[in-house]
Amino acid sequence: MTDIHPPAIGIIGGSGLYDLDGFSNREELEVITPYGAPSDKLVSGQFAGRRVIFLPRHGKGHRLLPTELNHRANIWALRSLNVRWIIAVTAVGSLQERYHPRDVLLPDQFFDRTSRRDQHTFFGRGIVAHVAFGDPIATSLRTLLHEEAQALRLRVHNGGTYVCMDGPAFSTRAESNAHRQLGFDVIGMTNLPEAKLAREAEIALATLAMVTDYDCWKTEEEAVTAESVIAHLHANVAAAKSILERVIPRIPTVPDGPEHRALDSAIMTARELWPEKTLQSLRPLLSRFI
Repeated sequence: MTDIHPPAIGIIGGSGLYDLDGFSNREELEVITPYGAPSDKLVSGQFAGRRVIFLPRHGKGHRLLPTELNHRANIWALRSLNVRWIIAVTAVGSLQERYHPRDVLLPDQFFDRTSRRDQHTFFGRGIVAHVAFGDPIATSLRTLLHEEAQALRLRVHNGGTYVCMDGPAFSTRAESNAHRQLGFDVIGMTNLPEAKLAREAEIALATLAMVTDYDCWKTEEEAVTAESVIAHLHANVAAAKSILERVIPRIPTVPDGPEHRALDSAIMTARELWPEKTLQSLRPLLSRFI
């Protein structure tokens, strides 16, 4: 199978970022996947001189809970369009005093507290793979985000641990304090499954974590509510768009990072044993092995 599109950059829009202005040759794409429907139609076009595919994580208008997200369909759809880099924009709560609302944090680690892990892999059904995930974020892409956030004079923190919970309720205070004691930096409900699936799909992913609140550990602050984060969300969306406009032209045009060959040493099942039905569902991921 030969990719029919040039390598593209994927943008996953988080809370508040449901569209991306500035596309030329804009086209809405409805992608059918073996895992069901993605969160919404994907928007394809030219942005800052590059081919970009945008997907609103929660659907336009924020219609999907974190536990309703079909992460496999989202990442499969992006990979089927030859997306080889993803910038995931996501709203997070701060677990440390030094990360203020409207700060930008660029995680380099995750801690998994989700419960639907069987849905956070493409493999199984006769083909077994175990990708290396010790460094879950593409360092080169994170470095570009850091440089451009600094150039914009934003408060940006390069590195940190994102703890991922199911939601949709926010943390209890006991949970929030436990996460702080474990040394985690920010908390969210969506990004870790995306990072795992992107690695299996041989996509380089980095995360723009935009701080909206102090979770609920900071008792002198109002406990986090949906209403209390809206103003911070609007400011964060503007900052994220500014970073994206500067970073996208700097992303390489050839996918030759280590993430782009993540399956080289991951697949355990001998090629002659791959079930045809499973192979067909994984064709965008496994095309170079066929």
